This record gives sequence, structure tokens and C-alpha cells, in this order.
Amino acid sequence: MSSESSSSLDRIAIEAVDKTVVCEPVKELEATENYKVISSRDADVTLRFLEEHDAHVEPISPERERKLSRKVVWIIVPLTMFINMVLYADKAAMSFAAIFTFFEDTGLTQNKYNNANTLFYVGFVLGQSNLYFLQKFPVGKVVTVMTALWCIIMFLHCAAYNPSGVYALRFFLGFVEAIGVPVLNITMGQFLTAEEKAATAPVFYASCMGVAIPIGFIAYGVLHIASTSIANWKIFSIIIGCITFITSALVILLYPNNPTDAKFLTTEEKVWVIRRVQQTTGSSIEQKQFKKHQVKETLLDPITWLFGGFFLLQQLANNLAYQQNLLFESLGGITNLDATLVSVAAGGYNVICALLATWWLMWKKDTTAYSVVFWSIPSLVGCIGSVAMSWDNSIGILAMICLATPFGVPWIMMFSWNVTSCSGYTKKLTRSAVVMFFYGIANIISPQLWQQSTAPRYKPAWIVQIVCSFFTAPLLALVIRHILSKRNKERLAVIAAQEDTEVGVVERDGEKVKVNLAMMDLTDLENERFVYPL
Repeated sequence: MSSESSSSLDRIAIEAVDKTVVCEPVKELEATENYKVISSRDADVTLRFLEEHDAHVEPISPERERKLSRKVVWIIVPLTMFINMVLYADKAAMSFAAIFTFFEDTGLTQNKYNNANTLFYVGFVLGQSNLYFLQKFPVGKVVTVMTALWCIIMFLHCAAYNPSGVYALRFFLGFVEAIGVPVLNITMGQFLTAEEKAATAPVFYASCMGVAIPIGFIAYGVLHIASTSIANWKIFSIIIGCITFITSALVILLYPNNPTDAKFLTTEEKVWVIRRVQQTTGSSIEQKQFKKHQVKETLLDPITWLFGGFFLLQQLANNLAYQQNLLFESLGGITNLDATLVSVAAGGYNVICALLATWWLMWKKDTTAYSVVFWSIPSLVGCIGSVAMSWDNSIGILAMICLATPFGVPWIMMFSWNVTSCSGYTKKLTRSAVVMFFYGIANIISPQLWQQSTAPRYKPAWIVQIVCSFFTAPLLALVIRHILSKRNKERLAVIAAQEDTEVGVVERDGEKVKVNLAMMDLTDLENERFVYPL
């Protein structure tokens, strides 16, 4: 879609929103108007709050909206980033423990280490069932329980003494963490506009790509602790567990269920946040009724399976993040300090890539698919270099391995796009479950590509990453863009042809309230005014 048509579409959508009531009581419906009527239990959970406060809050001025945008972004994004960073620190703890005596003390080998990573993602796949709790219970409560369980499991790592114990711990950690990223994305979607969410997605992911920096230095510092009574890897696990405990406390104190109970917003700001999110996304903020028809629509929508295919193919490369310390060691002549410094440098490189990607998306809207292709190129080049270079060129191979690592940037772009390109709370949760299922399947397979029998070059693993992860997967992003762009052109014609904005009516105890369509919790296919971000 050209920039001119995109701007036109944005302008028309904004004009339509300006004419849409947010919450207005009505006595009877006019036969000439096109209304969708639903029960109050099927409406957005913020409806009651708006019924009480919306009429008393004036429209927000451009100046105050800029201030509100900065406030929300600077609170919600760092909060979710920190939780995401701790989640990945827990997940990557075993990788860094490899520089201690963890393998020797627990009886792990390369293949058993692979099995432990595979079992993590078996738990991860099964843990997608936890999305049911997200549909039934407040988001903040779900995050509280989730982080508390992370904390307990991380401390229990200190008790591992054989492969079976490691397997069990990794399985349950994967099961508990399974819905971590979807939950955090839902929270950002509750507070940020579609443009803000798309632009901040890469910097959000910088929290896990950059986790190698603080965790790497912690691991290297622990390596030099002289202790005869407790193994250094256990000290390392205790430190990570303490960080997770602090995170749990932070969640209890600050994490909101939705904008209506955000402690850092005034009542006026809560109304404005709800208005601007619903107006720019055309989607509900939160809904607690499980809607089977939205599940069916999700499974019949080809976009769901294209996103799933991307995550299945792209995440076949994900074990590289856990494998790189072992790869560094196998090169020979690489000390623990060298491996740590290279991991830290790679983390810094990934963070810089994420910041550049964020800057670009803030400057150029509707370029997500193109950005996914662009940020897959360094990984493609790095993988080709890693498999093609002479094994004697250890410095060159180190550089190529690091060059291949920023594939998290297109991953989080696609995950954010996966959520913002659909509407309907149950549909969003279902699509998140589908793509995370494929993500988990890919990560069950991924560790098994690095078989000890193919060491030290691991050519099969590199070839799979080249063909599937960094060539075929980005092409799927372009296919998704093509389909959604065609849908947008049809919707632009519908919006331009309709003089009045279509509104909905929520009925409760015989009383009817005219509301913005976003309050109706309609899916993107049900709501012809939903505009897909590209």
C-alpha cells in the first residue's frame, strides 16, 4: 500500500472515530440505523468504568495527549521489559551455568543438555493451556501467580543433582513461563495505541536480547567466587532466583489488570487511555467471556496459519542462543572470559539492532513486513559464514555467530503484529496460543538439530537455519502483508462509502447504551471498520 493511501486510510479512520460515541444511553433504536446489539457480559470490561466516568471527562487536547503518550510508554514499556528480561534470564540460566561445573555435577552431556532444552519447550507447548486463566481471571493476578512460580522453580534449580532433576525443572519452568510473552503483549495492547505498540515492540524485545549483558557479567563474577561449601553454579542460580523474587514483588505492587485500575493514572487519564486505545485499534481492551465463534474464526482465518508457519520455521534457529557458549568453547583457545565478553558484545549488538528497528518503525509506519525481511538478512549472512568459513578461522566464526544472533528483532515484530492484526479478545488469545504452539514445537525440534555426532561444525543445524529460518520464514511476512493490504483496500472503500460511523448497543437489565464499536469486542472480520496495521 502506498504511503498516500495509508495516510488517507488513517485520516478517514480518525474522522470516523471522532464521530463515534463512546458511551451514550439510548431509549429506543431508530429503524434506519445499523446497530449491532450484544449483552453487557459480552462487552469490554471497561464499559462499567466508562459509564461512570466518560461523560465527566472532556476530549483530550493534542498537547495533553502527547504528555499522556510519553507517560504511558515510559511506564508500561519498561515494566513489561523488566519482567521479560527476568523471564529470559530464568530461561537462559542453564546456558550460562555451562561455564561452571553444572554439567559435571548433574551428569549432563551435550545430548542430555539438548534434551533438557527440548523438555522446556514440551512444557511450554502444554503450558499454552494456561491462556484459559487469562480469559477467566484479571491479567495482573495471572502475572502475579506466574512470576511467583518462576521464583520457586529457579531456587529449586540449586537442588538438581542428576539429569532427571534437571529435566523436571526445565519442563515445569517452560510450563509456567509459556504465556509470559502473550500476557505482556496483551498488557501493552491495553495501554498503547497500535502505532506505539508496533514502534516499541523491538525495544521491548531488547530486554531479552540484552539479558546476556548483565547475566553474563554476573556469571563471570560468580565464576571467581572462592567457595568450597557450595558450587558456583548454585550461587548463580540463587542470584537469578533473588532477581525473580524482586520481580514478583514489583508485579504485586504495580502491575495493572487493565487501565481502569492502573495506580499510576488519574481517573481522567484512565478514560483517555481507554478512548485512544479503542479508537486507534478498533479493538476491545479486555473481555472475560470465552466466545467459541471467535475461536472458530481464528482457526479458519488463513492469516493465523501464516503467522504460525513463520514461528515454526524461524524458531528452528532459537537454540543458537543456548548453544553459543558451547560453540565458543568448542572453537578452542577461547577462555571463559572470552566467551563471556563475546556473549556480552553479542547482547549489546542485538540491543542496538532493536533500537534501530524501533526508530525506523516510529519514523515509517506500516513497514513491519519489510523490517522483518531486512532484520533477517544479518542472521542469514551469519549462518552462511558460520558453516562456510574454515574451522581454523576462529575469530571469523565467532564474528559470524554473533552476526546471526539478532533474529529476535523480526520475531518480536511478528509477534506484536500477530496481536495487532486481529480483533476480539478471545480471537487474540486463540491466535496467540496457536503461534506460541508452533513456537514451542520449533523449539522442541531446535535443540535436536545440534547433535553431538555432528560437532564441531554442526552443518545440518546451520543449513536448516539458512533455508527455513532466515530465507523462507521472512517470505511469509510478505505474504501476510499482501493479504492484509488487499483487505484494507476493500475496507477503505467501505469506510469512504458510509456517511455515518456504525455504532453498537450494549443491553443490560433492559437498558440500552450506544457505544463505540471497539467496545463490542467484535473480531476484525466482523468489524468492517477494523484497519489492519501493515
